[in-house]
Amino acid sequence: MDMQKNYDPKEFEDRLYKEWMDKGYFRAEADPAKIPFTIVIPPPNITGQLHLGHALDNTIIDALIRFKRMQGYAALYLPGCDHASIATEVKIVEQMKAEGLTKKDVGRDGFLERAWAWKEKYGGRIVEQMKKMGVSCDWSRLAFTMDENCSRAVREVFVNLYEKGLIYRGDRIINWCPSCKTALSDAEVEYSEEDSFFWHLKYPVKGSDESIVVATTRPETMLGDTAVAVNPKDKRYAHMVGKTLVLPLVGREIPVVADDYVDMEFGSGAVKITPAHDPNDFEVGLRHSLPVIRVMNDDGTMNEEAGAYCGMDRYAAREKIVEDLKACGALVNIEPHKHNVGHCYRCHSTVEPIVSKQWFVKMAPLAKPAIDAVARNKIKFTPERFAKIYFNWMEGIKDWCISRQLWWGHRIPVWYCADCGEMTVSKTDPSECAHCHSKHIHQDEDVLDTWFSSALWPFSTLGYPDKTDDFNYFYPTDVLSCGYDIIFFWVARMIFSGIEHTGKVPFRDVLLHGIVRDEQGRKMSKSLGNGIDPLEVIGEYGADSLRFSLISGVGPGNDTRYSRTKVEAGRNFLNKVWNASRFVLMNCEGMKVPPLSEIRLSPADKWIVSRLESCIREVTLNMNKFELGIAAGTLYDFLWSDFCDWYIELSKNALYGGDEGKKAATLGVLCFVLDNALRLLHPFVPFITEEIWRNIPGNEGKSIMVAEFPRYNAKLAYKKEAKAFEPVMDIIKAVRNMKTSVNCPPSKKVKLYVSVPNRRVVQANAGSVLKLAGASEIAFVESGADVAEKTMSQVTETCTVYVPLGELVDPEKERARLSAELDRILGEIARADGKLQNRGFVEKAPRALVEQERAKLEKFIGMKEKVEAQLRELE
Repeated sequence: MDMQKNYDPKEFEDRLYKEWMDKGYFRAEADPAKIPFTIVIPPPNITGQLHLGHALDNTIIDALIRFKRMQGYAALYLPGCDHASIATEVKIVEQMKAEGLTKKDVGRDGFLERAWAWKEKYGGRIVEQMKKMGVSCDWSRLAFTMDENCSRAVREVFVNLYEKGLIYRGDRIINWCPSCKTALSDAEVEYSEEDSFFWHLKYPVKGSDESIVVATTRPETMLGDTAVAVNPKDKRYAHMVGKTLVLPLVGREIPVVADDYVDMEFGSGAVKITPAHDPNDFEVGLRHSLPVIRVMNDDGTMNEEAGAYCGMDRYAAREKIVEDLKACGALVNIEPHKHNVGHCYRCHSTVEPIVSKQWFVKMAPLAKPAIDAVARNKIKFTPERFAKIYFNWMEGIKDWCISRQLWWGHRIPVWYCADCGEMTVSKTDPSECAHCHSKHIHQDEDVLDTWFSSALWPFSTLGYPDKTDDFNYFYPTDVLSCGYDIIFFWVARMIFSGIEHTGKVPFRDVLLHGIVRDEQGRKMSKSLGNGIDPLEVIGEYGADSLRFSLISGVGPGNDTRYSRTKVEAGRNFLNKVWNASRFVLMNCEGMKVPPLSEIRLSPADKWIVSRLESCIREVTLNMNKFELGIAAGTLYDFLWSDFCDWYIELSKNALYGGDEGKKAATLGVLCFVLDNALRLLHPFVPFITEEIWRNIPGNEGKSIMVAEFPRYNAKLAYKKEAKAFEPVMDIIKAVRNMKTSVNCPPSKKVKLYVSVPNRRVVQANAGSVLKLAGASEIAFVESGADVAEKTMSQVTETCTVYVPLGELVDPEKERARLSAELDRILGEIARADGKLQNRGFVEKAPRALVEQERAKLEKFIGMKEKVEAQLRELE
């Protein structure tokens, strides 16, 4: 046996990972003799460092991959990283800023050189960190969203969509981040409720004493107003439609238009229309052919159209405009107002809706088949409730703005001709205009949204657009596992992209997990200072302890709480497995251990084998249902309770009894159960299971990674025999409970009287009962009436156990102790009852405090009943 005395993951985790890599155990090949099982990694950003969200994701995926690999599938866990346009560009800009440089100073080519250098230096950092988690990715297939094949796929898809009329360029209202200076898709905007105001403004009717009052939360945009709209059914304004208003501060004449968009019940029933700065106003503007006047620059400052406010920051301009409106009498009143404000998901700056010329994907034709795929169960969401969220978003989806005003990313494959003005859209770089053959062409300056390339990830990483052997074998993939927070960003886009470009759904199951929160249920963030570095946890406890703590108790779609206590509990469990395994294997030294098929099984042996088969069935069932938390919990209970606390203790009589045949047979059962239990446990905690498993007789030189996952064997279920063995355990538990209830030391030997229908199995295991119950002898009786002495008894499902009271306690001392305890309890009941009878307390105290007091009263009443029952037994 080659196992250290103490469980120390530092001794073997790195060594084992290198060994697995060297032996190629992670590689997946197209094998016609096997069924493929594929999961693509949610690609982490190259800017990223491993955090607990990655750790949870990787643990879930790796557990599924290892499970399927052991079941004989050609299991591919495909790794890779995302170029993360905005996040990476921000890092490079920060780096240059420290050198006193700007993007303009270095130019596009110089900037891209720096970006690629940064990617080479830091981009692999998270990959190495993931390896510390023990993930069994096929690293020979490491992909990057800007590598040659993914880039080919991006161009193929862009051109195909353009040629089908599904990609277009146009002026539309988009979400604009003035800080990142780029467009954002709807999914990249995060909303939060903020305190603000409604500024009510008065617009006079030209040549009249009349006026119309409108309200806005962004008064700086009024400089771009080109109309005021009212509902055509609103009788209050019927005579106003078609009249001209004079825009305060600007003097621009704007019309009153009638449009069904206006809600007559909201505010004054009149709405200022700013087509350049509001998506709804833009649509109204299109219907009424209104001018589009943009009053803001890309950096959030006011432009020339803002007149006297030109050059001012948007918020400074807001203050000055409100001040000037008040001065000219156009400000009617200011009303406090809470509303949702959009922020950039990267830098958290307030987003501006701005009209801009951008590239868009037409979503309606792509959304329909993607909705149908989920509705018809071609793709299944786990948990199912997330399908509803998916449907809601897809059914109301707007065209996707895919252009970004950045330099790092996939440059849009469109070239403009300086001579004829036409566009050339091409999968390869053209040398001339496709229309007039002029050489004077230049490529679009913008890059594509990061999620455009990420949407192709399940097939671009397998060779698309070529129909490679890998693509034909491993696609569609099987499971997509990720956090529920990126359903819109990524999952939905992969679904419609896969269907549109390959004719197949990209995966069959979407397994969604929640967010890893801190012990108090808060989201982890730098500002709260509650972030956890998984590498530090691994350094202290090992990767297996972290993996087991993350998977324990987790359910699909639910948030999970991280705590050091959970990691320590995971470490303690693995430490128990380690020590129990060492005990078994040390006893195997110098022994010839027979296989299970050659062993005549005792009742205890059949019981543990039965429990093992039940565990195999439950674990397999729950793994297939993606209930990994339940599967892990089942294994924990089996190993900790059934195997370690019960069977190993039951086996010691045979191991130390001097009968070599019995010892060998018992070791055969111990090794059989340990071997299978470790294989069940391996997907969750790969390192410790490998280190122990290879020490089991017969496993030398092999790896658990490629061992077969246990299969349920009905012939070994022994349900009847396991049921028959239960009285043995019930007797032991009953005696232990009785000793505990009267504070009798566990080691004190007591005589047992047992009433049990099947005496034979108890007699056959009398040695174990005496040892584990702390008993001196066992006598069988029909009932308590057969026992002459005063006894304490406990009734179980399979038997009744009687212990002479005098052997457990000194009756007089115990009566005195119980009486004192009863007095204390009655005092607590009187105190709690007095509080609850006090109307002042019940009505004025916090509700939680009142409920706490009621719970205390119930608890003490229950304790009173138990103590009184114990006193009666002493009478």
